[in-house]
Amino acid sequence: MCGIAGTYRWPDGKAVTDRLTDVLAHRGPDAAGRYSHPAGDGEVQLGHRRLSIIDLSGTGAQPMVKDGLALTYNGELYNAPELRAELESAGARFRGTSDTEVLLEAWRRWGTDCLPRLRGMFAFAVFDERTGELTLVRDQLGIKPLFLLRRGDGLVFASELKALATVTGGKLEVDHGALVASLLYYWVPDSRCAFREAEKLPPGSWLRCRPDGRVERGRYWSVKDVAAEGRERTRAGELPDLAAVVEESTRRHLLSDVPVATFLSGGLDSSYLTALAARDRPGISAYTIGFRAEDARFEAMPDDLRYAREVAARFGVDLHEIEIAPDVLDLLPRMTYHLDEPIGDPAAINTYLICSAAREAGIKVMLSGMGADELFAGYRKHLANVLALRYQRVPRPLRRGLSAAVDRLPVASARRGYRSVRFAKRFLSFADLPEETAFRRSYTMYDREELLALVHPDLAGTVEDVLTEHADVYADNGLDDFVNRMCLGDARMFLPGLNLAYTDRSSMAASTEVRVPYVDVEVVRAAFAFPGDRKIVGRQGKAVLKEAATTVLPKEIVYRPKGLFSAPLRAWMSRDLAPLVREVVHDGELVRSGLLRREALQRLVAEDAAGQRDFSKHLWHVLTLEYWYRDAVSGSSQGKAA
Repeated sequence: MCGIAGTYRWPDGKAVTDRLTDVLAHRGPDAAGRYSHPAGDGEVQLGHRRLSIIDLSGTGAQPMVKDGLALTYNGELYNAPELRAELESAGARFRGTSDTEVLLEAWRRWGTDCLPRLRGMFAFAVFDERTGELTLVRDQLGIKPLFLLRRGDGLVFASELKALATVTGGKLEVDHGALVASLLYYWVPDSRCAFREAEKLPPGSWLRCRPDGRVERGRYWSVKDVAAEGRERTRAGELPDLAAVVEESTRRHLLSDVPVATFLSGGLDSSYLTALAARDRPGISAYTIGFRAEDARFEAMPDDLRYAREVAARFGVDLHEIEIAPDVLDLLPRMTYHLDEPIGDPAAINTYLICSAAREAGIKVMLSGMGADELFAGYRKHLANVLALRYQRVPRPLRRGLSAAVDRLPVASARRGYRSVRFAKRFLSFADLPEETAFRRSYTMYDREELLALVHPDLAGTVEDVLTEHADVYADNGLDDFVNRMCLGDARMFLPGLNLAYTDRSSMAASTEVRVPYVDVEVVRAAFAFPGDRKIVGRQGKAVLKEAATTVLPKEIVYRPKGLFSAPLRAWMSRDLAPLVREVVHDGELVRSGLLRREALQRLVAEDAAGQRDFSKHLWHVLTLEYWYRDAVSGSSQGKAA
């Protein structure tokens, strides 16, 4: 796991690439390297910051140059041993044991045809000295990031957006469409970028620059196609052995020359992975979090720690418990800087603090249960949308009466929150809506009217564009299965846009690699081979994964109530962050610039304080957006210390 950067036919490319790699130093504190070569009437520069995981010797150093090819690569290939054996049988000779060299030889032999064969997480750039072509590639699901910016025939790329902002002198223009999307989702979809001139290379795709100025793009893998193949497997009755697929993926993700640990929340996903990992690595370390008792009580949070302790004791895991009692006033700007774009999920703080503790203990690699909820319909929103179809059959007068009654209930008192009331209000806000609108509303921050009331009137057209984009992505499938339509939507938007994004950026801020065994191409294939009625059974989400997990875990862990990898936002908002909320709402840069309407924000604060509605997540995101926007418009994020 590393940081990559470079330029192609870009003015002053050497100095620019050096600045890019300096900004990425936290992603690879173990070593740095740079490569240069003529390219047409200019030159190519490749930069690298190394976090040494496999082949710790100099033979794994990057950029790696061999027989006319140069590679700068961020990621891990979990099928590198098989690819190495195949390449050796075809005559390839290897200097070391790194997967970087395997990737370089695979590219030499097969070119872009090697890409569907790669099993892992990766973003890389490869330059061919003979043709003068530079090719950028991103992994199938978008686990690893790759940002790029084109001007004329030139291109600059990096693992993080802040690096591009640095080398352009803080002159990049904020994309208001991305900010509106961020308000809606509390993250920026992978199809958009927070700066107008920059872009993200889409998952499962490549981009090639030629010395004559031509640019080609291609796609080598699509989760939409995988879902369609899964539908045909379902119809043919070809259901995979999910327990075997998950076990094999977990075993591959343990490939490392340094110690590996796991996240262990005590929930199904992390417990399953930890139990499987402990079979292969007895005594493996795991990290879990708890919160200050008063915060947990106020938030009515479940006691996940006792489940984590039970799993650790049963499987001989060395459990490390971390109490999350952060100085959020200090962490908020730091996390905003590292997250690159306005991402309002406080789980990013949890990830950063866990990875920081692991790094201090000498751990560079962590396994996470990320992705299981998206692929196997494990979120409350999935079950809620299925229940909404049944709710719509209730006579309308009864629905109106129920909605009015719930609307009058408070979501919190002065001393504690009422989670069940929050859930009920959330459910009733979308239960009567058509399918795509209900699904969007079940996990986004605002409905159409609320979002229009929040932003400047000139952005009304942008609001419509953002809502249309969601509808178009959701509708772009050939599936006749409602649950799998939701899972596909999540795999295309929610997973790369939020969860994989904050996981990568938060962990790399702590110089730690996080691997995600559920977000593996074979697990994804298996997930879409199961029909929706195997994923949600009765009121049980993730049913097919739970069935697989019972081969390893006790039922009291498998079928426990779902926990939350989140933070006690209402407690933080009512105590630590209350003065900052008032400042941002009354005189923040977003309000003074006219992007957000002061009266709309004041209304959110008042209704939240009255306990009638829960706007803690909305207000937290406004704070993250405010800090990001201040840095973006001032250019102060360039070169800013972590």
